[in-house]
Amino acid sequence: MSTAPLDKKTILDVDPYLKDNTEHLIYRHSLFGKWKETIDDAEGGYDQFTKGYLKFGFNAQPDGSVVYREWAPNAKEVVLIGDFNNWNRISHSMTRNQYGVWEITIPSKNGECAIPHDSKIKISMILTSGERIERIPAWIKRVTQDLSVSPVYEARFWNPPAEQVYQFKNQRPPPPKSARIYEAHVGISTSEERVGTYKEFTANVLPRIRDLGYNIIQLMAVMEHAYYASFGYQVTNFFAASSRYGTPEELKELIDTAHGMGITVLLDMVHSHACKNVLDGLNLFDGTDHLYFHEGPRGRHELWDSRLFNYGHHEVLRFLLSNLRFWMDKYQFDGFRFDGVTSMMYHHHGIGAGFSGGYHEYFGDSADLEAIVYLMLANDMLHTLYPGVITIAEDVSGMPLLCAPVSKGGVGFDYRLSMAIPDMWIKLLKHKSDDQWDIGTICHTLTNRRYGEKSIAYAESHDQALVGDKTLAFWLMDKEMYTNMSDITEYTPVIARGIALHKMIRLLVHSLGGEGYLNFEGNEFGHPEWLDFPREGNQNSFKYARRQWNIVDDPLLRYRYLNDWDKAVNHSEEQYGWLRAEPAYVSLKHEVDKVIVYERAGLLFVFNFHPTESFTDYRVGVDVPGEYTTILSSDEKRFGGFENALPGGSFLTTDLEWNGRKNFAQVYIPSRTCIVLALKTA
Repeated sequence: MSTAPLDKKTILDVDPYLKDNTEHLIYRHSLFGKWKETIDDAEGGYDQFTKGYLKFGFNAQPDGSVVYREWAPNAKEVVLIGDFNNWNRISHSMTRNQYGVWEITIPSKNGECAIPHDSKIKISMILTSGERIERIPAWIKRVTQDLSVSPVYEARFWNPPAEQVYQFKNQRPPPPKSARIYEAHVGISTSEERVGTYKEFTANVLPRIRDLGYNIIQLMAVMEHAYYASFGYQVTNFFAASSRYGTPEELKELIDTAHGMGITVLLDMVHSHACKNVLDGLNLFDGTDHLYFHEGPRGRHELWDSRLFNYGHHEVLRFLLSNLRFWMDKYQFDGFRFDGVTSMMYHHHGIGAGFSGGYHEYFGDSADLEAIVYLMLANDMLHTLYPGVITIAEDVSGMPLLCAPVSKGGVGFDYRLSMAIPDMWIKLLKHKSDDQWDIGTICHTLTNRRYGEKSIAYAESHDQALVGDKTLAFWLMDKEMYTNMSDITEYTPVIARGIALHKMIRLLVHSLGGEGYLNFEGNEFGHPEWLDFPREGNQNSFKYARRQWNIVDDPLLRYRYLNDWDKAVNHSEEQYGWLRAEPAYVSLKHEVDKVIVYERAGLLFVFNFHPTESFTDYRVGVDVPGEYTTILSSDEKRFGGFENALPGGSFLTTDLEWNGRKNFAQVYIPSRTCIVLALKTA
């Protein structure tokens, strides 16, 4: 089925400012159409093409036999070796077809599978040069590491008996109306100084996430990576769930349990690059520089020291698109956050690019059309086969149409991450005192997004938690976090300011910054210190590679105030739905008073960032007349406040235009306090 050609009107209906770039977009869309036509004609469409994992790699058959296929065109002889044949380099030779795909069928042995479950396995190849090399199969579904023997991973044949295969009990939940995302890493999700497990996350962390009111989990570092300190971003084995945390069946249980709680689960998907490891990765898989990757400089990322995929190759597309399908089908993930999208979409990978917002920066020679078309195919395929799927792009460039449908000339993502927002907060807290904060700039950064393209806002993510930087809580309170976070100590000005601003910043970002909200685990309660994985530079310590749940669970410590605020904000959003509402109307950005006022989803949000001034009977504009009441105040005692502004009360509007709104109300807003008002209901 051919793709309908794109016309200029369709593009300009989405964004009239694209008038000088329509030819580029039409050409880009035609490249997508050609690939889709090729997939339809040569492979039978997306459904067949993306089931590559059922054809390649190891696939056990109902009769107990195993079929193994591998793409390695530079090999002239290939043998399957492993525990099952005592690593014999002769007995299990593979045959090659005209496309360089090698194949072997291992018949059953006495009606049983001839390759034992979880036994070690490898592919041994003799290259055209005569050299013998051995590799981990590219489509392998499980690899393990024994650090006492070697840091190199070993391939395993994962084929558990039927009674040990996890059976999913719950349906996928419907896509959430509002995206409240909890970004989490299984390994750091324990208070102990070690790697946490899938089982522990399921039992201990999922209930916390549910109770906090998050409805989406974004799981990091699941795709197998040889180096733990890479945070999961140097992937070696794309079809293998990391064995550090447990078995594939235990990951399935985690996802199924989350579904049972009504929580959607996204996978942090790394298709922007691959680890350059040879012995346990894809690099030089068949001895050539150019199998899955571009050869030469185009196939290498200088800053990340990694390999870059050749998105213009048929077999590479099969591998990557099937990889997406595999995680959706076998593990029941609900979608993906695509990492490093900026690096993919430009030949310069974003290195040294300022991205001022000029459209010439997105559609000139720097655009990597092969990679962009791959992202279009990925989004089109996912949304065709899985109508409720969610895809999020990590893009710092602001590419227009990134979150527009492919049929309208877009790249097809559902959301983009608003990466400028956390950078703004770090700069403010690092370089400016409270009275120097530019209220207009804060509001502009939070509202500066493309209309009709949904954004995920966040005050801080894992990037801000890493060693070398500080979390917002640490920037605000690190001088006293070890001495004054207990209720039995004095409520010092440093701690009072830190707790107040932490709450205000998070509600402001949550309600003004996007159509979705993201939090990195632990940040909701102001997790102390940074995040640093065990590595040579810290004597392989786990001290900072964990989450100290004990401090938020301690009723004497003030971390619980931030945690309870986070919970209240999420549950208020669930009730009133500001994330799924139209963007807010900001009626006041007062530089002297440091006051921000806006309306969204029928609610009135009022923030007083002034470090010392409180305001009585402060006039705030509001469009809809009536009697308002405070539904949320950061000044409540349960949130570490001083109880000067409490929920409840009655605020009647006056029919007089104020700050561009038809009415006004008068409210009391103490220093460093935010309140949310709603119309009273009968």
